[in-house]
Amino acid sequence: MTETYSLIVIGAGPGGYVAAIRAAQLGIKTAIVESENLGGICLNWGCIPAKALLRSAEVYRQMKHAADYGLSCAVPGFDLEKIVARSRGISKQLNAGVEHLLKKNKVPVISGWAKLAGKSGKHRKIVVETAEKKTQTLLTEKVLIASGARARQLPDMETDGTRIWSYRDALTPKFLPKNLLVIGSGAIGIEFASFFNTLGTKTTVVEALKRILPSEDAEISAVAQKSFEQQGMTIHTAAKLLRLRASKNSVTANLELQGKTQQQEFDAVIMAVGIVGNTENLGLENTKVRIKRNHIETDAFGATAEPDLYAIGDVTGAPWLAHKAEHEGVVCVEKIAGVADVHPIDKSNIPGCIYCHPQLASVGLTEAKAKDAGLKVKVGRFPFSANGKAIALGETEGMIKTVFDAKTGALLGTHMIGAEVTELIQGYTLARTLETTETELMRNIFPHPTLSEVMHESALSAYDRAIHI
Repeated sequence: MTETYSLIVIGAGPGGYVAAIRAAQLGIKTAIVESENLGGICLNWGCIPAKALLRSAEVYRQMKHAADYGLSCAVPGFDLEKIVARSRGISKQLNAGVEHLLKKNKVPVISGWAKLAGKSGKHRKIVVETAEKKTQTLLTEKVLIASGARARQLPDMETDGTRIWSYRDALTPKFLPKNLLVIGSGAIGIEFASFFNTLGTKTTVVEALKRILPSEDAEISAVAQKSFEQQGMTIHTAAKLLRLRASKNSVTANLELQGKTQQQEFDAVIMAVGIVGNTENLGLENTKVRIKRNHIETDAFGATAEPDLYAIGDVTGAPWLAHKAEHEGVVCVEKIAGVADVHPIDKSNIPGCIYCHPQLASVGLTEAKAKDAGLKVKVGRFPFSANGKAIALGETEGMIKTVFDAKTGALLGTHMIGAEVTELIQGYTLARTLETTETELMRNIFPHPTLSEVMHESALSAYDRAIHI
């Protein structure tokens, strides 16, 4: 018999599996279809394994500076194969965890590629094709597409897995490049540049725009570039990649730098030039679903233009973040279930984190965007070099910048670079969710000695009340 469900989720990444679990909690008969790995790109080929690599690089960096802490360490070294194996092991562990959670919540996992195949009465037909080319048909009242996204490829410069790498290739390198070119300075490009540079690779970053990390506050990206260059990276902005030619042992890149064409040779190239939604081969061509710039258009609750078809996560567009996908999944299924107090996500409250060294994190408006919106602002800044805990940690690089509405005191945005700012940012995200003003932030008692005190001082600084600088 053909199995019938109330909801089928296509894709078991962070958005998909969280949506499926929440739907099951709400009493919706749900199944999830996944063609590859539970946990999706984030858990298997993105967020988690990349952070594991970066942690190894962080420990190695500290080993090299053991003497600064009164410690002795023989000549620091590393084994790239073991670093990669640790990263893959962590992904495997978490993959099993997702499998357990779905089983615990009685959500069947169907392995294969799902495709819409018309209707049967009031139900939609979903045909699932397995790796062995076998098919099965499922019936469902509603479909939630969480098919994710993939790395964008440049024409005639496609990744080959040998010398021209995608993020997947960079997660499992077969060798350590002596000379590496990274194309793109967004989160993915900068994280890999930071990892390989820390391990001793001569790393060059090429960015087409006028500054690196173009989504970040301009002042923060300038601090980041200075830090990266001090660490030995070569960074070219307002630059163009014209051509790549891979040979057995190297890649030749034709670059336009400061208006002049140069030819440089590298051991490997990492392409980090954007994201494309996985909208193909889903059977959407016979529906009213609208696709714009390779992403599915939805309303604030994940509904598409086709009744009973929904979409969440990376396939719906920026920001391409796991935590955004997870929250979209919960909002979508709660709306489907008729939960009374469902509210759409406020995308301005989605924090962004970059796990390079030093780390970056931000939420809300940059100073420039706030001014462009016609707002008068008060801006506070505080350096990590004036924070006692940062000094004790030996992590004094970086700063926090807070932007307030001069009229209302509303926290418009926060932008951070420094030690553990990817952990600190949630304090500001919660503050914005609670519609906190400068008054509450200044009156709040921050524990001492902690890095979080820079958050307090930055708020005080905006109103000329900073104590420790």
